[in-house]
Amino acid sequence: MQAKVYFSPTVTPEKVLEMYRLLGKKLPGKVAIKVHSGEEGNQNFIRPAFWKPVVEEVGGTVVECNTAYEGSRDVTERHVATLKKHGWSGMYTVDLLDATGPDLVLPIPNGKVIHQNFVGKDLKNYDSLLVLSHFKGHPMGGYGGALKQLSIGIASSKGKQYIHGAGDMEAFWSSDHDSFLESMADAASSVVEFFHGNAVYVNVMMNLSVDCDCCAVAEDPCMKDIGVLISDDPVAIDQACLDLVYASDDPGKAHFLERVESRNGIHTVEAAEALGIGSRQYQLIRVD
Repeated sequence: MQAKVYFSPTVTPEKVLEMYRLLGKKLPGKVAIKVHSGEEGNQNFIRPAFWKPVVEEVGGTVVECNTAYEGSRDVTERHVATLKKHGWSGMYTVDLLDATGPDLVLPIPNGKVIHQNFVGKDLKNYDSLLVLSHFKGHPMGGYGGALKQLSIGIASSKGKQYIHGAGDMEAFWSSDHDSFLESMADAASSVVEFFHGNAVYVNVMMNLSVDCDCCAVAEDPCMKDIGVLISDDPVAIDQACLDLVYASDDPGKAHFLERVESRNGIHTVEAAEALGIGSRQYQLIRVD
């Protein structure tokens, strides 16, 4: 059975809420709402006000984790300050999952590269997950979407090093590239398993830069906004976003796709499907 991915070319907070209701999947218990808080200096990240209708609808807690590279979000004190500066903690209840240790270790018995995933220990306090992703390019992964949010996004600072190093934290910036991509898929699978499928994914295709929101100095967007997608399948939603870029007649897509293809970005999607956490085959349902 094909996964359902709802798509609208209208990029507004109200449309996100409409599509969440249309998907009709109930998120039980206490809901963690994963966002990207945005590196200080980044101009492209999605601001907290954009997500307000759907966050209020779900009634969950906005969650983030510290980064593994030097910047405005690498340690708890600086990240808390950035969350305040960017408006997250002023608008929502925010839980920095790895503000204090020790990490929660999730097993990955069927992992292709890594067999454990280090995440912020507060993840254990939640019953379900809403992943709010800004779909865009990425300097290492080629692109960033739902699978990146599940893996690198929910990993603790230590966990991010472990994934990047494909299980060797000393190889943070020097691991075999495809092994890094497969490690992201492995880590994503552990979070999907942790929540027993009680998760919904929103990808917003706006501010389409080749760079991630983790870049303090990022390129300006090279493509026009494409739309909003929602699904309960993280593989299908990322594949659908990539397919929409390929199908676009925007002249900037060549630059965007060079970033994706030069980093073999599709391999993360392939690896995630092979782990059984979703399907690259999907039904795209347009919502005008």
